[in-house]
Amino acid sequence: MMNEFPEGFLWGAATAAHQVEGNNINSDFWVFEHTPGTIFAEPSGDACDHYRLFRKDIQMLHELGLNAYRFSIEWARVEPEPGFISRASLYHYREVLETCHEYGVTPLVTLHHFTSPRWLMKMGGWESPETPARFAAYAEAVMRELGTLIPYVCTINEANIGVLLQLMRFNSGQDGQAPVGMEVSERQKAYNAWMEACARELNSTPERVKNFLFSATDAAIAVVKQAHEQAREAVKAVRPEAQVGITLALSEIQPQPGGEEMAARLRYALYEQFLPAMAGDDFIGVQNYTRMRVGPQGVLPNEEGMELTQMNYEFYPEALEGVIRMVAQAGKPMIVTENGIGTEDDSRRVEFIRRALKGVLRCLADGLDVRGYMYWSLLDNFEWMLGYRPKFGLVAVDRITQERTLKPSARLLGQIARQNRLVD
Repeated sequence: MMNEFPEGFLWGAATAAHQVEGNNINSDFWVFEHTPGTIFAEPSGDACDHYRLFRKDIQMLHELGLNAYRFSIEWARVEPEPGFISRASLYHYREVLETCHEYGVTPLVTLHHFTSPRWLMKMGGWESPETPARFAAYAEAVMRELGTLIPYVCTINEANIGVLLQLMRFNSGQDGQAPVGMEVSERQKAYNAWMEACARELNSTPERVKNFLFSATDAAIAVVKQAHEQAREAVKAVRPEAQVGITLALSEIQPQPGGEEMAARLRYALYEQFLPAMAGDDFIGVQNYTRMRVGPQGVLPNEEGMELTQMNYEFYPEALEGVIRMVAQAGKPMIVTENGIGTEDDSRRVEFIRRALKGVLRCLADGLDVRGYMYWSLLDNFEWMLGYRPKFGLVAVDRITQERTLKPSARLLGQIARQNRLVD
């Protein structure tokens, strides 16, 4: 098997604004984290202070040998009130983009990475028919100001995440995000009470607080698809040359005996139903972390004795190859926009990266069009409901001093990137 990657291959790491910037106070998630009874282990707070330290972080990424950086522009910062565009926030992101170009780092910009402005929840969030036009207007404002600096645009991160979380039985009100030991009915009551408190804080009702992460209804899926299509059109109207795509959270779906029909249904729910909305895209962002074993009744639990990550799913880096092969059938270029592992043991991260990239090489050897690999994540960051416990980063972050410390996995990925080949 060949061990070299194509010339011009994008090697990078990814972050999301809310998870690294800190103090994203105008977002829905800030409310969710701080409302009594929250399902979040802790608030995001200062996060990694990347809003202030972005120059050092981009320089660090460059010095490692990486040539790309996927990050998100925060809608809640750019448009803190409906129709009001913050010039200061756009200027900040201009500085981030200019720093990327200064260091020869290709920016891949995500316009929506889970978090939304607080005011969007008052309008009905990700089930409101107004949301696609609102999102497209925000996308247009970003591109008019910054488009000359943005070669790649991911409109929406993991447009299918609500479906995936539902399938993985990770949805808050149904899966014990409330204190362990509660009965299911008690968990549901606690969740409902928290959502009611959040709605009051947002000057809305629980029925209208449709947060992106947990919206998996038919109405929400339709809104997300429309938002992507309208944002893509808005981006192209301003910068026709920009490469536009969407990213999807895709576990490798492996049917077990008798599970073929269920696997086909899950494949449609997670992936195939989104294909029509992606018909005009320039690339597909592939995001993978593990596999999904499927039996006749649905997703099977982890097998006894399998190595698990801090996210409690199986250590299975080979899943990336399977997902790339599935997505390749759409006939579009692919960029691995997220792939990584939450672990305290960096030697397992090293192993994960090596094995995942061997799968990418096998795909390339078979002629599949993979353009880049973005490891998730550059920094140990805020992992949503789980707080700061899971460690996904190539770089450790001291929670008090914000000091960055490179891990061996960072040096490995940088060496691979510099040589553009899988090193021993």
